[in-house]
Amino acid sequence: MNEEQFKRNYKRAVDQMKTNDQMKKRMEHISNVRHHKQKRQRRPLYIAASVVIAASIGLAAPSLWQQWNGSTQPGTQMAAKVTYDPVVIPKTELPNSNSSGPKASMLQLVVYQGHVYTQSPTSLNGEDALALRGEKLGTTTGGIHELSSQDEYKELASNIGEADIYMVHGYDKDFRIMSTTEMDGQVFAQLFDKNNDITIGSGVDLFGQLNLEGNIHSAQWETFESWNNGLSQLQPLAADQLLEKFISALYESKPLAMTSDLEEHLYGQEDRKIIYLALVDKTQVPLVLFKEGLVRYGNVPVVFEVEKGTFQTFWDSLGK
Repeated sequence: MNEEQFKRNYKRAVDQMKTNDQMKKRMEHISNVRHHKQKRQRRPLYIAASVVIAASIGLAAPSLWQQWNGSTQPGTQMAAKVTYDPVVIPKTELPNSNSSGPKASMLQLVVYQGHVYTQSPTSLNGEDALALRGEKLGTTTGGIHELSSQDEYKELASNIGEADIYMVHGYDKDFRIMSTTEMDGQVFAQLFDKNNDITIGSGVDLFGQLNLEGNIHSAQWETFESWNNGLSQLQPLAADQLLEKFISALYESKPLAMTSDLEEHLYGQEDRKIIYLALVDKTQVPLVLFKEGLVRYGNVPVVFEVEKGTFQTFWDSLGK
């Protein structure tokens, strides 16, 4: 992989989340990302999950690519009470240090009840985290890295060092947990989501877990140019009926596996906008909007196709 390819892949990976300063302090970037191919699979689609999260998921699914391009089969058009072919993300397979597969930078992770929880793109301030902190689940141990063997992925093993792990009020612990640490009297918090061993049949299966509907306190948005250049030129976004309608459509949106072809297309252009939804519980949820009518949350290897008219109206309302 040449330097230009690495930069392009790194840029895509970073584009999947908006980290705050606290997260940046703890980010670990280890080894280069290399693309790899996987076999074509039938519906329901299964996405190869791995603790080592690559910048690009090498899944081939031409039927979804064709659907996204408009050649859907009868009965799969966006409509009320429509059902979609589910996207299945299997339980994360723990890495084997003896394997010869491609290496990639690791996200922060915590092992809890036999599942791998990875750092959430949803952020919150340390002081606000205290109000959401629920029952203590334990304390992590460090030492996990990209060459760790399977037997090192024990309960509460992590690559974040030692931190206390808690439940999060208002969220299912099967989806989200939280770490908190204190340094020099300051609280640092990080959310971790389990985005594997799940089946996504529509947007509600993911966005419903984030408690978006009816809980947005305020919102902002940012152009891709601002984000890409680190300008943080955030613009106000009214938390009005237009946004509520968009969120409702997001709950009903069609899931599409993030195939290598689709990813190449989406991240090969700059027609993107990022919105930041501040919820009443003080968490901030970032969503990436693609001009084609697709929405992505963090590094989850699925994009969501929103009803065309609703998406276009909302997109246009954000301006340029």
